[in-house]
Amino acid sequence: MSMAAMVRDVTREYVMDGEVVRALRGISLDVPEGDYVAVMGASGSGKSTLLNLLGCLDRPTSGSLLLGTDDVSQLADDDLSAIRASRIGFIFQSYNLIPQLTVLENIEVPLYYQKQLTTQNRRRSYELAEMVGLGDRLKHRPTQLSGGQQQRVAIARSLINDPFFILADEPTGNLDSATTEEILELLEKLNDDGKTIIMVTHEPEVGDRTKRIVRLRDGLIQSDKRTGR
Repeated sequence: MSMAAMVRDVTREYVMDGEVVRALRGISLDVPEGDYVAVMGASGSGKSTLLNLLGCLDRPTSGSLLLGTDDVSQLADDDLSAIRASRIGFIFQSYNLIPQLTVLENIEVPLYYQKQLTTQNRRRSYELAEMVGLGDRLKHRPTQLSGGQQQRVAIARSLINDPFFILADEPTGNLDSATTEEILELLEKLNDDGKTIIMVTHEPEVGDRTKRIVRLRDGLIQSDKRTGR
């Protein structure tokens, strides 16, 4: 089975006010391609640190982190940036859309950074907008959209580069229950179509919709269980 990500004996330590904070204390985790994982745990458990490492926003203090077959744990900043742009899709609780840009332009933002805004890729951005149900909102700006519609834009943006996997950080945290259901159904469809998704959430009902729940506590994996979905 091919792996989207492999974490091996990873630690992450910070120095704050002269004290060493051990955010991750040596964790190992395999994420096969096509998996749908919820990372859960109390505040301070290490889940955001793990997400930052998987997203190439940070490096481990020790241990190795493989995306596919490439060890990214010791790469230079420019190399990490290139991997973030080309191989990882991000969905955030606060959407992180650019207010001045239209729906279509927000979807295409990763293409600008990679200088890959080709005719073929523009066609793909139209297709993704249609897929998330925003084909009739292409020229709208974020302030003209509901929270659920903004998150749909973010989902489409996360797919524009056909990433290795999608990292979702509390993607339903700002949404009401009906809109949460719509977003979860969309994520489930993406996973059914083969996309690997790793999601941080504090909501048990959201975690239960994934295929697997990894619980962290004090920088260690407390449990790792399949949900039966």
